Amino acid sequence: MTDDNPNFFHDLAEEQHPDYLWIGCADSPVPANEIMCLPPGDVFVHRNIANVIGYTDLNALSVLHYAIDVLKVKHIIVCGHYGCGGVKAAMDHTENTLINNWVRHVRDVKRFHETELEALESEQEKFDRLCELNVLEQVANVRSTVIIKETLKKGQELKIHGLIYNLDDGLLTALDVE
Repeated sequence: MTDDNPNFFHDLAEEQHPDYLWIGCADSPVPANEIMCLPPGDVFVHRNIANVIGYTDLNALSVLHYAIDVLKVKHIIVCGHYGCGGVKAAMDHTENTLINNWVRHVRDVKRFHETELEALESEQEKFDRLCELNVLEQVANVRSTVIIKETLKKGQELKIHGLIYNLDDGLLTALDVE
């Protein structure tokens, strides 16, 4: 980085002006900046297991609030990925102590869409679709926060996107969300 710009780290440390908030999964092969082909400083990132936005998760809500009110991001991206370990744990119903509390959010998504998921033929199709449905549900959760409602009332420019990342080919796909 310093070969191209000797002041890169100094400039980066001075202040940040990202246009994007990335809410993604904590799984290690899903790095936001690299997937979006953006340098450090261009994306404000929040990651957790299965890219969940819970109504009582003060960490996620604080990130959302800071990104909107302080950084003035213009885009919120909720990005899940196929093969997500958190989604898999929600499907398996294995008892993993503490993680059960967290993936219960994804189990709720599975329950909400049980008819659609059961109509699919293979376990892989069900797994992939639940990864997508989880993103859509988390986008809905972001939209329903007071933070977003107040921001939109004020007329601040803001778009929310739902994306799914394919670990097999590195492609990002926009889900049917405006």
